[in-house]
Amino acid sequence: MALDGSVVACIVKELSDTIVGGQINKIAQPEKDELIINIRNNRTNYRLLLTAQANMPRIHLTALPKSNPLTPPNFCMLMRKYLSSGRIIAIEQPDFERIVVLHIEHLDEMGDRQVKRLIIEIMGRHSNIMLVNHEDTVLESVRHVSHQQSSVREVFPGRPYSMPPGQGKANPLEVDSMEKFKSLIMQQFTLIKGIYLTMTGISPQLAESICYDASLLGDAVPEELDDEAMDRCYLSFSRFRDKLLEGQYAPTLYLDDKSQVRGFSAFSLDIYPEYTAKPYNSISALLDDYYEMQSIQARMSQKSSDLRRLIQNNLDRCYKKLDLQLLQMKDAGNLEKFRIRGELIHSHLYEIKQGMKEVTVFNYYTNENMTIPLDEQLTPAKNAERYYDKYNKKKRTLEALEIHIEHTKAEIEYLKSVQYSLIHATEENVLTDIRTELVESGYMKARKLKGRKAEEKTKPYHYVSPDGFHMYVGKNNLQNDYLSTKFASGNDWWFHAKEVPGSHVIVKTEGRELTDRAYEEAAALAAYYSQASESQKVTVDYTLKKNLKKPNASAPGYVIYHTNYSMHIAPNIEGLELIP
Repeated sequence: MALDGSVVACIVKELSDTIVGGQINKIAQPEKDELIINIRNNRTNYRLLLTAQANMPRIHLTALPKSNPLTPPNFCMLMRKYLSSGRIIAIEQPDFERIVVLHIEHLDEMGDRQVKRLIIEIMGRHSNIMLVNHEDTVLESVRHVSHQQSSVREVFPGRPYSMPPGQGKANPLEVDSMEKFKSLIMQQFTLIKGIYLTMTGISPQLAESICYDASLLGDAVPEELDDEAMDRCYLSFSRFRDKLLEGQYAPTLYLDDKSQVRGFSAFSLDIYPEYTAKPYNSISALLDDYYEMQSIQARMSQKSSDLRRLIQNNLDRCYKKLDLQLLQMKDAGNLEKFRIRGELIHSHLYEIKQGMKEVTVFNYYTNENMTIPLDEQLTPAKNAERYYDKYNKKKRTLEALEIHIEHTKAEIEYLKSVQYSLIHATEENVLTDIRTELVESGYMKARKLKGRKAEEKTKPYHYVSPDGFHMYVGKNNLQNDYLSTKFASGNDWWFHAKEVPGSHVIVKTEGRELTDRAYEEAAALAAYYSQASESQKVTVDYTLKKNLKKPNASAPGYVIYHTNYSMHIAPNIEGLELIP
């Protein structure tokens, strides 16, 4: 789901309804490729954002604060020169392209009325913001494109402005007959491509939605459709086109089950039942939320990159160490043969003479003869002792290996739990907690940050069930430790997904008996906040807090229990109220 022509059309309609006729009060340039224009219209102040950032170009009204540089860039100064106190008289979207043109009327140095065009082209890395005069001459642009960079079109002050080269696509608003529609989709091998590759401004998701609405598969071959199917497809497209013409938009944001944004659309789409659809009254409000969430996710990913790399390196080290330990365990597993050889030599001392290289004796364990190698320099008794020494050495090695393997597996489980916390961290304070945890666990050194105030500690998630039970979910291992060892009382209930990394869930009973519904909701909550959250069913262990024990010197978030119940349940948080 992307910012396609239909979303741009929705934005243009909203801007036309709100800021056309308004006066420009202030212009700022927070970033090198971003403008904020303050507009007052109908006694209301609006802030219009235009950004040509390659990864998120867009135009819409914004309520998010932006800090401005002390010295305005040259582009900003030029915008102020020409557009300050100007009046927006029209906004248009040429040919349903991802281009928005603001027509701005202002007074020049002589006091004459002039009309300038502020144009934003929303085209990925080719995005640009340009100011063009009434003679179609580019006065300035955020990005200069010389003939050396593009042989197709120059974007330079003093050069004539021309639209980006077209791709030979049709304007969907002008596809108003079955003949036009059919001639377009027949150009492609599949129906969905016939829609989005031949018409401007239609994304693959919208094309899929049109096919879905017509009860047709997107990969259907157009030439194989009968007349009835073709009629359904054109009727579905016509309904979409009519919504565009009549401005019947329904801005919708789509979230996954972890409340992570997955996309947006100018219309409500039925093709994503796995996502939660969040409707908006304003496309600008939707885009504000979407790009803010995207920015947070990108920022969290960037800030946690060193931690993720540290965890992965340690996991790789542990996996290699475990492979080596298991190989050593296999090698040490043949210790019994040395004990048996020593025992058989002792049983046949009278038959063995010093200087013999081997001896064949009857093995009463297998009822077969057995040949035993001997050291000819040693006495028979010393040979037996040598085999006993090998047996005892391998036995000690095996016992030590069992302990080391247990520790290595525990370390792997701990690192996987930290990795899980990192993947699902949504606040910078959570990263601080994880960093502190890794310092305390010896995986990294503490960093002294001068002049930085202590950050407020994060709190666990707090849910309330319909039956009034308060449920708490740890965001990381430090919080898991706190919930399970300090926060919970003896008769509170503890839940955790079985044998997978996940959060500890504590249900405060406050002297009440948990209802069957509360048990299921808490178990579903523990499954939801676990690495197995994508599974249809998850096994969740639960027990009273008084049954939990934390071994000395164990890793954060690690507890043991010997009395518990288990439940198979689907991950879910529906019906629970999240307390901020």
